[in-house]
Amino acid sequence: MNKGFSSLGNILKGQKSIKPPAYQWQDLALEVIKELNIPNFKRNSVFKVCKENSRDYIEKCLNDTKELAKEGEQWKYFFKLISNK
Repeated sequence: MNKGFSSLGNILKGQKSIKPPAYQWQDLALEVIKELNIPNFKRNSVFKVCKENSRDYIEKCLNDTKELAKEGEQWKYFFKLISNK
């Protein structure tokens, strides 16, 4: 079933382009969302805290959350740590 060469337009038509985050804090927020399985209705809150706080503080809270909240909804514990600044 070899159809030979495809045109460049056909090859590029099937690809999706993924835009990289514009800021470092956006990338950090996406990482936190992924690691803690944050629900969709709380995603904006994660972006907000990542924008307003330092990367070191966010990573410290993320590591503390993963270490201390082994069961249940870890994202709730993460927001509790963030709010205790």
